[in-house]
Amino acid sequence: MLRLPDTKKRGREILFVYGQHSSLERWWGIVQAFNDMGAVTMPDIPGFGGMTSLYKIGLDASIDNLADYLAAFIKLRYRRKKVTIFGMSLGFVIVTRMLQKYPDLVGRVDDLISVVGFAHKDDFTFSKRRYWFYRLAAYVFSKKYTALVYKVIFTRPFLLRMGYSRTFNAKEKFQNVSGDDFKQTMDMEIHLWKINDIRTQMRTGYEMLALDNTKKRINLPLIQVASKKDRYFNHVKTEEHLRAVYSDFKLYYSKDPNHAPTIIADKKAASPFIPPELKKELSSRRRRTK
Repeated sequence: MLRLPDTKKRGREILFVYGQHSSLERWWGIVQAFNDMGAVTMPDIPGFGGMTSLYKIGLDASIDNLADYLAAFIKLRYRRKKVTIFGMSLGFVIVTRMLQKYPDLVGRVDDLISVVGFAHKDDFTFSKRRYWFYRLAAYVFSKKYTALVYKVIFTRPFLLRMGYSRTFNAKEKFQNVSGDDFKQTMDMEIHLWKINDIRTQMRTGYEMLALDNTKKRINLPLIQVASKKDRYFNHVKTEEHLRAVYSDFKLYYSKDPNHAPTIIADKKAASPFIPPELKKELSSRRRRTK
């Protein structure tokens, strides 16, 4: 867990729940930017960031079980305090499922922000062929022994250095990156593939590709931060499905056109991902509630 105190006395407790292929270090820059708005806590998620996976204790790494983990974390960490939750991509999916399963936590959330989050499998922009390829591959490699095969074969450092930057899902990360930045980015990618549990990544990936989080309403307004050139999601469909879940919806576009900041982004590089209008709104609301 990473904890940054509220040195500016903003009075806001922020919980950041990251997405797939993550670690505390990978999100250090954006968490520093969040820290301008209050105290920030970022926990590792079981199976990510080097944290022991749920499979080690006999549980599936399902979104339901990860939602249970997050609910327990909030109850232990915040007790009866109000908390602002930022959920990033998969992290937001887990947050939504948690609030659906634990309605007693809804009243503990003073602001809920989705960062490129979604609620339904139809929100993806993949072609039908690509979608079914990803879904089938994720299902196959979410099993115990096939996940081991994937780890042994496909996450070897020399293979990742040879071809990973040219794959569909990694092109954006390496776009316009060269020299030392390319080396640092690749080194971080190899580190993430090494420390993240493949089976957990594949299981959560499969569930995201089969997702329908719209079956139960949540009595909370939602702020959505979207990326104009997000290569994963259709903004119109995403808004439609999020409106079906939450009591109100407000959309802000990030100044960063990509799905996420680079994996080696410092505070300066990550800050454009947080819309200044959102910072202003949260700061104003906190002042009114003091």
